[in-house]
Amino acid sequence: MIWDIARLGRKGDGVAISGEARALAALTLPGETVEGEAQDGRIAAPRILTPSPDRVRPPCPHYRACGGCALMHGSDDFVKAWKVGVVTEALRAQGLTAAIAGVHVSPPRSRRRAVLSGRRTKKGALVGFHARASEVIVDLAECHVLRPAILSALPLLRELTVTGASRAGELSLTVTETPAGLDIATSGGKPMDPALFSALAALAERGDLARLTWNDQPITRRPPALVMGRAQVVPPPGSFLQATAEGEAALLSAVRDITRGAGRLLDLFAGCGTFTLPLAETAEVHAVEGLAAPLAALQDAARRAAGLRRITTEMRDLSRRPLLPDELGYDAIVIDPPRAGAEAQAREIARIGAAKLAWVSCDPVTFARDARILAQGGWVISRLFVIDQFRWSPHVETVAEFRRR
Repeated sequence: MIWDIARLGRKGDGVAISGEARALAALTLPGETVEGEAQDGRIAAPRILTPSPDRVRPPCPHYRACGGCALMHGSDDFVKAWKVGVVTEALRAQGLTAAIAGVHVSPPRSRRRAVLSGRRTKKGALVGFHARASEVIVDLAECHVLRPAILSALPLLRELTVTGASRAGELSLTVTETPAGLDIATSGGKPMDPALFSALAALAERGDLARLTWNDQPITRRPPALVMGRAQVVPPPGSFLQATAEGEAALLSAVRDITRGAGRLLDLFAGCGTFTLPLAETAEVHAVEGLAAPLAALQDAARRAAGLRRITTEMRDLSRRPLLPDELGYDAIVIDPPRAGAEAQAREIARIGAAKLAWVSCDPVTFARDARILAQGGWVISRLFVIDQFRWSPHVETVAEFRRR
């Protein structure tokens, strides 16, 4: 059956059309003609008949199987334009437009944090990302996304998997590169006992790991501190962190630009202090976070850092109990919600008077929904920055500057 690829869906698959039929085809590009049979709405192995001029040869030998990347077959210019389009189309669906003020794309081999999967086999272990739409693990030998230090640790990660994974289960390994060394947090492994603890401790020492945490139990205790402005933060094991240092710098640069001149700042969904700590170099900051562990890391870093303005903190579930207008009286507000967005908090911000507002988002659809709520309250997007730190994936982040009409 012959299909025409009309566009890419939000997850990077081609939307294939043949007469009245519709299907998704991975590893295709708009304008291509492909051949293949659809089953359950997907063309498993489309054969390219007419390639797009934007098609390039993927540099990674695992690409056709590995689900870690979805767009390596597209040129850099195409992927960048497509991600900008994903953002603008999401806004357009809500009746909104925005001027793109800048686009950042993190370089290859820059991912400092990744969640890998491990599974024991009869001959050893597999460690890598899942194959596309599959529970099969693609055993990595090469990766054009991960930082070299993480790639070099793959043999150690396989040894950890052989040592501590059950034959029936899958081990999740959150690996973060820090200045002190790798920080590895696992889940799904065998229950701890003295023999397992001893074996894991020996592997951690041989691999010179900064920290190894097994099912929430610490094995090694060298603090994997991360630099955030003038502060050094020791994040909780496996906690959220911006995927690349370059992407974090681009996000922070945009937020600084939007909030410049503010004397009192509010940082909502503050996490470990990605924005709070650098912004406290020039302004007083009140940081609000719903989880105790990252907030404690932020507080500890703030106590030990020199040269910062006053930082106050508050633990609060902003999805269930957003700050109300009489609590939002700051010169500037920074908000960085999870993928689900911040609908409840957007409704309260929409009711306040003028303030500088920097809205950071990792999901264009929920961002557009929340932006529409703000627009209904009299706010407009004056500038929009697009940040791509998940290179060759369909994920894209934004920083928006909102101002009162």
